[in-house]
Amino acid sequence: MFDNLSHKLDKAFQTLKGQGSITEVNVATTVKEIRRALIDADVNYKVAKEVTDEIKGQALGMDVLTSVSPGQLLTKVTNDQLTALMGGQGEDITVQGNPAIILIAGLQGSGKTTFSGKLAKYLKSQGKSVMLTACDIYRPAAIDQLKVLGEQIDVEVYAEPENKNAVEIANNAIKHAKAASKKVVIVDTAGRLAVDEEMMDEISKLKQALDPSETLFVVDSMTGQDAVNTAKAFNDRLNFDGVVLTKLDGDTRGGAAISIRTVVEKPIKFISHGEKMEAIDRFYPDRMANRILGMGDVVSLVEKAQQTFDEEEARRLNKKIRKNQFDFNDFLGQLEQIKNMGNINDLMGMIPGMGKALKGVDVDDDSFKPIEAIIRSMTNEERESPEILNGSRRKRIATGSGTSVQEVNNLIKQFGDMKKLMKTMNKMGGCKKGLAALNPFGR
Repeated sequence: MFDNLSHKLDKAFQTLKGQGSITEVNVATTVKEIRRALIDADVNYKVAKEVTDEIKGQALGMDVLTSVSPGQLLTKVTNDQLTALMGGQGEDITVQGNPAIILIAGLQGSGKTTFSGKLAKYLKSQGKSVMLTACDIYRPAAIDQLKVLGEQIDVEVYAEPENKNAVEIANNAIKHAKAASKKVVIVDTAGRLAVDEEMMDEISKLKQALDPSETLFVVDSMTGQDAVNTAKAFNDRLNFDGVVLTKLDGDTRGGAAISIRTVVEKPIKFISHGEKMEAIDRFYPDRMANRILGMGDVVSLVEKAQQTFDEEEARRLNKKIRKNQFDFNDFLGQLEQIKNMGNINDLMGMIPGMGKALKGVDVDDDSFKPIEAIIRSMTNEERESPEILNGSRRKRIATGSGTSVQEVNNLIKQFGDMKKLMKTMNKMGGCKKGLAALNPFGR
């Protein structure tokens, strides 16, 4: 996500490296590179110029502290301006009414149907009773796709395959939802290949008939500035409440995320990446600015972990770690939990500095397959007692997992090193104290 933009901004800040003070000349050079990076990322030219003019004005008006380098100061100013540009603070959706109605709009291929499923799962995880409604009466596979997604997340899908009146389907769905005591109805609507009058009329009639508490416009972030222009055309007619950016895990230049708020004057409320139903996040401008500038997003990473990891399981593992009984069964379970958190590359980008360190390295779920194959080729006794893994056992495991003996040896060694670290942390008074000791900035 935003790899190219992050790299170019980092290069821009490098021009100030080693310089002891902020001057009009060195700031002008850096700001010029920042503007070029933003425009290359498909940020609206007017927006890019306004934000870089603001960065330049603020930087020249600041005194550089002896403990802060000019590069650090300009990074801070740029971070503040990107955060403000993307909305300043995160905004959640409005879920009210009996039932609450959420209308999903957008062009064909933008990811509306997949997002509808993700949103249903997101709201269900908050304890809300949700129903999906199929109002795409044109795309033959749309109803089937929504039903498949509904089965995956165990959410009811209301559909009338033979009915070609979207407003009638939606009204019938609301009646059904009330009778079934559903608290939220998500209405997936039809998309088109381009903005046209017929499409606008239909979505306008749906909004008027349903009076939704929230109307979300789903936009494919890979289309760059076209996404912003399409959003503006929809908003002029529909006056939606918020934007959803999809396909942020693709080869996107990021311009839509940065400039859409300013051009459309509506907040980005969610971002979506990948096909997994868990791959949905609320949009926080400050966190996104941190990620664009390579500072990571530890808060979102922790929130994902809290949503994914079972509290009771965590207590059980903590007890095993304290007794130095953590084994390969536990390790395999943790790998599954990590995979459930979402795209691995995306998770790595949330760790400060990790995105830059792994630039060009593709880390995905497949990266875990050799590790999983090795562990699954072990007997239960071997998983629970790795110390019994002698040469002949390791050779059998390598053959069974389709890996080499060296790969098996490396995994066993790394697992042993990890157990030693856990043991050391326990001696230091538990994980909390151990982590504090490993952190040079810990208090």
